[in-house]
Amino acid sequence: MKPKEYKYKINGTKFSVKVGDVIDDHVQVEVNGTAYTVELDKAPTRKTTVSQPVKSPLPAPRTESGEKIIATPAPTPAAGYVIKAPLPGTLMSFTVKVGDTVNAGDTVCVLEAMKMENDVHAAKGGKVVRIVANVGDAVPQDGDIMILE
Repeated sequence: MKPKEYKYKINGTKFSVKVGDVIDDHVQVEVNGTAYTVELDKAPTRKTTVSQPVKSPLPAPRTESGEKIIATPAPTPAAGYVIKAPLPGTLMSFTVKVGDTVNAGDTVCVLEAMKMENDVHAAKGGKVVRIVANVGDAVPQDGDIMILE
């Protein structure tokens, strides 16, 4: 294993300290280029405890009159077809706009994922009734992009 390097300044003097592996109760240490074998009183234990503070949930947002604000998703038309992102990425551009008619297989937008531009195609034909996402949005896999009717 590569030794860990630390930089210290003690009483104005700079020290470069490299600490190697602990083997039994000995450690190889290098201070400003001079190697030392350091003997520990007892071998260190490698027990690590990680704890996170318990977070209480934030209170629901409220209107000025004190009523809870409840976000409801916009309804998807019953007869509509939702074009979803085939993989997570960032929307680069749209090739259609609301009101356009597309055929099955037409490219409707370009999605950048892993530094590659990917064309997103309509699996069904129809009229674009709503574009859900915007250029520059990061969309998850299966995230809604647009709705056809």
